[in-house]
Amino acid sequence: MTTLHETAEPAMTNRITTARRITDWLDPKNVIVAVSLLTGLAQPRPLAGFVWAIEAIVFAAVVPIVYIKYGIRAGKWADRHVGNRQRRLLLIPVIMASVGAGIGGMLWLDAPRQMLGLVVAMLATLAVLLPVTAFWKISVHTSVAAGTLGILAGVYGPWVWLATPVVGLIAWSRVELRAHTRAQTVAGACTGAVVAGLTFAAFC
Repeated sequence: MTTLHETAEPAMTNRITTARRITDWLDPKNVIVAVSLLTGLAQPRPLAGFVWAIEAIVFAAVVPIVYIKYGIRAGKWADRHVGNRQRRLLLIPVIMASVGAGIGGMLWLDAPRQMLGLVVAMLATLAVLLPVTAFWKISVHTSVAAGTLGILAGVYGPWVWLATPVVGLIAWSRVELRAHTRAQTVAGACTGAVVAGLTFAAFC
């Protein structure tokens, strides 16, 4: 006879597996790649926009993930999501330095306003997340996802906000994995949407 515990265990396993896939597939790196490409391809000269998107991806996604992998090998943190809040205080400044270097290159090479605004919005969001992370584990996943919608709404129009349930799905996955509380995911989403959205709008 099947017990309630035996029935519930596979269901719980499936929920965790689904949450893990959402967390991995829609992690900040992948979302940054997507928003950079979508913003680049929306430029008047899409091919040039694509090249600028690659520059943004290198400094905002590739360099950070290389450093994260180095940190894993060096024993600084356990996984690519860097779940330990104290360790994030070591990581975020490095990412900010990389993004700042990307901004410097864009200024030097006279990047389009929207592409520059995209990367500045990323840096502004990190600048807000860093001091909060010093005492509270605000969600970077939901911050990047909601910030992406704020940026894309400035590029393609307000209908982009119809994708807000995707941010909710990411928030669910982070809570389900016990990586964050509900409050931390909501705070992250609000921070990303407001800071990235307003910063991008100021440039465009």
